[in-house]
Amino acid sequence: MHAMTVEGLVGASASITLSNTAMGVYKEARNKGDTATMERALGYANEMRDQAEDYKVVADKGMEEDAKAAKEKAELERQEAIQKRREEQEKLEERIEESRNANTDRVEISQEGKAAVESNSGLEHVGADGTGAGTTEEPVTYTKTGEVVPVEESPDLSVTV
Repeated sequence: MHAMTVEGLVGASASITLSNTAMGVYKEARNKGDTATMERALGYANEMRDQAEDYKVVADKGMEEDAKAAKEKAELERQEAIQKRREEQEKLEERIEESRNANTDRVEISQEGKAAVESNSGLEHVGADGTGAGTTEEPVTYTKTGEVVPVEESPDLSVTV
């Protein structure tokens, strides 16, 4: 809380309390019929009310400065959060790139292999044993060691809705 806000609130509270005291004196003077004391008490109560309004202006200025400071702080925190997210995103992208590079194998096709693919009509593929055993109609799976494992055919299923 800004110092001006505190000053305004405390001053206004004190002024209202003193105004209430003056109003109490006014009521006693009214009951006794003492008009001179009544006038002095009302004048003092009005002065305290005016002073409380002045303190209200001070408190309003302090609250405006509080709001401005809070807005600046929120903006600074928002900028820091954005910067932190950017840094985290960059680190994540670096880790993803490292994991892509670390766990992948690179395959290069020799000139002979390229020539074999170009000369092939596209209907047959060279099998693992170097023969034309594999065709486009016979899918195969390779193990980690490079051996050919035929794919088991799944039974034909029919679904009617």
